[in-house]
Amino acid sequence: MQHSAQPDISDWPLAADNMQTSGEVTRLLQDWSDGRREALDQLLPLVYDELRRLAHSYLTRERSGHTLQTTALVHEAYLKLIDQRSVNWQNHGQFFAISAQAMRRILIDSARRRTSGKRGSGGPKVSLDEAATISAETARRITTGSRSRFAGIGEN
Repeated sequence: MQHSAQPDISDWPLAADNMQTSGEVTRLLQDWSDGRREALDQLLPLVYDELRRLAHSYLTRERSGHTLQTTALVHEAYLKLIDQRSVNWQNHGQFFAISAQAMRRILIDSARRRTSGKRGSGGPKVSLDEAATISAETARRITTGSRSRFAGIGEN
């Protein structure tokens, strides 16, 4: 997985020519911060294309064969954003910056889950106390078929 700098979204205009101005987005964000849930319903259509563009930008830098699609990344980030309770939204730039951060975290978590299997995730769990008393035969059985760094436990 490639890690590169976040795309510069500070100068991105709203995508569609007939969209409301960034001032409208800012107003809706502030209304949402004030607890007006209907502002969120009005906001999403205004920012959706930008969120898709941002997600696509991140996904093009991921490994080939990545299973997460642009739309899924946007939706996961959106779910994280609407779960925010204490954000005092200042403007659309802040919204897109926090959106970008949420997308990066989702991609990082996805990569961690994918690579955890390569480190033996899902194998039998043995406490350190148990490992000290385990027999060589049991250690071989636990590690059969894997290249565990603990394959020699109990052997002298």
